[in-house]
Amino acid sequence: MKNILTDEKLTEITKQITDNYKSDCLYCAEKGSMPNRSAITHIIMMLRQIMFPGYFEEEHLSTDTSRTYFVGSKLLELRDALYGQIKAAYTFDSEKEYSDEELSSKASFVCDNFLSSFGRIQQLILKDIQAAFDGDPAAKTKEDIIYCYPGLLAIFVYRFAHVLYEMKVPYIPRIMTEYAHGHTGIDINPGATIGEYFFIDHGTGVVIGETTIIGDYVKIYQGVTLGALSTRSGQLLRDVKRHPTIEDHVTVYSNASILGGETIIGEGSVIGGNAFITESVPPNSRLTANSSINIEPIKQNKQKYFD
Repeated sequence: MKNILTDEKLTEITKQITDNYKSDCLYCAEKGSMPNRSAITHIIMMLRQIMFPGYFEEEHLSTDTSRTYFVGSKLLELRDALYGQIKAAYTFDSEKEYSDEELSSKASFVCDNFLSSFGRIQQLILKDIQAAFDGDPAAKTKEDIIYCYPGLLAIFVYRFAHVLYEMKVPYIPRIMTEYAHGHTGIDINPGATIGEYFFIDHGTGVVIGETTIIGDYVKIYQGVTLGALSTRSGQLLRDVKRHPTIEDHVTVYSNASILGGETIIGEGSVIGGNAFITESVPPNSRLTANSSINIEPIKQNKQKYFD
C-alpha cells in the first residue's frame, strides 16, 4: 500500500497542530511546569505512612523514640516535597502572577498550616474508621478497614485535600482527589464539606459535588450521586451552592440521586435505593424510589445512625 504521508502532508498536519497551540490552554510550557502527579501521589503515600505507621511501609516502630523520629523525619520529607509542588501550582496559576519571594512565602505558609492540621485530621479519620466498623458487620477489625476499604481511602485523601482547597491552593487538591477517584471509583470533590463519622459502604460510583454539605453520622452506599440539578449556566454557577445538604444521621442507599443546591435531606432520614430527589425532605423521613411525594415519617435513634 502506498505511503500517503508525504513531507508536504506532514508539514500541513504539523502546522495545524502548532497553530492550535495559540489557544489559551493547549500549550503550557511558557508558564512553567504544572504540579507533578507522581510527586503528589508520593505525598499521599507519605500521608498514609504518617497517619497509619506500619501499614504502608516496612518500618517497625517499637518505642516512643523510634516513632517520634519516624514521624518527624517523614514530616520534613513531606514538607519538602509539598513545598515544591505548591510553588509549581502557584507559578502555573493562570489567574495570578507572583514574584519568587511571594511564591516562597506562600508555599511556606501553606505547608506549615497544612502540617499543623494533621492532628485534627487524624482525629476525624479515626472517627471515620469507627463509623465503618460500626456500620459494616463484614468488617472483622479496624485494621481491615484501614488497609482494605476503598471508602476510607477516598475519605482519607479528601480530608487532606479539603484543607488545601480551603487555603485556595490551585490544582493540587483536585489532583489528590482524582487519584483516589481513579483507585476507588469514588469521586469526592475537595470543596465538599463533610462532617464526622462519615462512612461510604462499597463505594463504587459515588459522586459528591463541590458545594455538597454533609453532616455528622452520615452513611451512603454505592452509586449515590449528590449532584447539581443543572449545570447549563456553566461558569456562571461558580461559587454558587448547587449541590445538596445532607443533615446529621442520614442514610442514603445505593444509586439514589439527590440534586440541587436548595435540596436538604432532613436529619435522621433514610433515602431508599434508586430514589431521585430534587426537593427537600423533612427530618425523620423515609423515602423510597416509589414514594417521592408521600414521605413517611419515622422515628430513629440518633445515636445509632445506621439503618
